[in-house]
Amino acid sequence: MSAAAARAALERGDLDTAARFASAVLPSAEGAFLLGVIAAEQGRIGEALRQIEAAVAEDPRGEYRAQLARLYTLVRRDADAVAQLAAAEADLPADALSRDTIGCVYARLGDHQAALPHFDAAVALAPDNDAFLYNQAATLSFLGQTDAAEAALETLLARSPDDARAHHLLAGLRKQSAGDNHVERLRAAKARARGPDRLLTGYALAKELEDIGEGDAALACLIEVNAAHRATLGYDPARDVAIVDAMGASWPAFAAAPVTDAPVAAPILILGMPRTGTTLVDRILAAHPAVESVGELQALPLAVKAASGTRSRTVLDPETLHAAARADLGAIGRDYLARAAPHRRMPERRFVDKFPGNFHYAGIAARALPNAAIVCLRRNPMDTVLANFRNLFAISSRYYDYSYDLLDIAAYVAGFERLMALWRTALPGRILELRYEDIVADQEGATRRLLGHCGLDWSDRCLEFHAQGGAVSTPSAAQVRRPIYRDSVARWRRHEAVLAPVAVYFAERGIAIDQ
Repeated sequence: MSAAAARAALERGDLDTAARFASAVLPSAEGAFLLGVIAAEQGRIGEALRQIEAAVAEDPRGEYRAQLARLYTLVRRDADAVAQLAAAEADLPADALSRDTIGCVYARLGDHQAALPHFDAAVALAPDNDAFLYNQAATLSFLGQTDAAEAALETLLARSPDDARAHHLLAGLRKQSAGDNHVERLRAAKARARGPDRLLTGYALAKELEDIGEGDAALACLIEVNAAHRATLGYDPARDVAIVDAMGASWPAFAAAPVTDAPVAAPILILGMPRTGTTLVDRILAAHPAVESVGELQALPLAVKAASGTRSRTVLDPETLHAAARADLGAIGRDYLARAAPHRRMPERRFVDKFPGNFHYAGIAARALPNAAIVCLRRNPMDTVLANFRNLFAISSRYYDYSYDLLDIAAYVAGFERLMALWRTALPGRILELRYEDIVADQEGATRRLLGHCGLDWSDRCLEFHAQGGAVSTPSAAQVRRPIYRDSVARWRRHEAVLAPVAVYFAERGIAIDQ
């Protein structure tokens, strides 16, 4: 009775009562499991792991394993999460929450194809649960099943008209038309929304206004909601300047550091500013029969952080870089590959890691992974600023705090340019710098350069990347499922007056904008 009462209290959100009832059934696997779930809800992840690991050791049922896998992804133990998923699938839980949890873990690991059946099951078991339905719709979107995703989102919005995440996802599924859009519904939802919901609905509205040819109104909407969100962040661009400074100051030590037992593997790292064509190049490479994409990994930042031994709360900071410069880079390379392994589904192929932020670590990667191919995407800096401003990244990630103000983005681009100048000097010829505009102008020529740099034979399939299928879980998902188009080249000139301060900022720093 106490275990059932604990579950009922947990479902109500009454954590104190749930903990009291769960403690009453100790020692038992169920009691430990419930106390672990409660600890996780309270953000005490270490305690949650201890309790649920004990529960699994005593009773390795699928429900317990599903929650343990989720916790492992939170602490970046992806290989352990994969092992628990496999065991949970062998003893498939019957409840909707566990199936949704398994789907979420697969999604976090980048395996959206494996996630979908679990989200489908969760929705079938609990059709009125908005969170389960949203997760299903998002995964359908990542897999290119646009009509099914749209139907799921319309069902969700019919009963929850102010679900901001659903509005945002729906707006991005396809290009809207003057005769078929959600602009008026979005205007009403935005007027009612507050906080992060206002940001999400504002981005959705701006996207659809842009689609129907109201570009000025779209940008004005973004300026409004981004300014409000920026005011809540306490972001200081000096933080990112300090990271660039620290990378430059620590590079001589990295350049002289030992590289013991360097890995022979040859991953392909695609890096650069976000929204500069990194997903496009990822899809071109993933279309090659000898390559698989593993999405955007945190493996390199985490390997460097682990090697540094620092206890700071951020993965990337000056203290971490200076400490990591004293490490053996061969160990960093091996750790990187170990962290990437759980995300690979075709280990006989070379893999592409397209985390744009790896531009901070390009020099480290070049030494730690001597056979890696490194490709940096370049784009007109004015278009880069506008594209970063127009796309909503992960709201909860402090990495993207720079993206809510035009001049903040310009400062971030200036830091990127400084680092690329460092790598160009320190590692001549090691990094292929590929311009987005060149890919658009001469797709085959740029693709031949790309494949040559990566040591890959020519494949015609790379020219038909948009027809190859596969999951895409970035803001570029809809764009990269169509052939290359020119719409985004020199887009900034449509808003030249608004972007004038950005042009001045770049001119003062010698960053050319007429490339």
